[in-house]
Amino acid sequence: MGLILWLVVGGVIGWLASMIMRTDAQQGIFLNIVVGIVGAMIATLIFGGSINNSGLTLTTFLTSLVGAVILLAIVNLVRRGAVR
Repeated sequence: MGLILWLVVGGVIGWLASMIMRTDAQQGIFLNIVVGIVGAMIATLIFGGSINNSGLTLTTFLTSLVGAVILLAIVNLVRRGAVR
């Protein structure tokens, strides 16, 4: 059940981050899930703590969203040379 929750929450976080960064038309559900999960890992590295042990709270959700937005900003910077 934990894996399914990671995929669903990762998809939602990736989708919200892509809406914020205006890259939603460029990525599908698979990339939204990847962005959400990798964004959560980036947020863990930047802000400290552990996403695994914390459970799903508003704080971990927002922290993961910030990490996903940072990931998409880095991708935009590499791809286009400028952050949108």
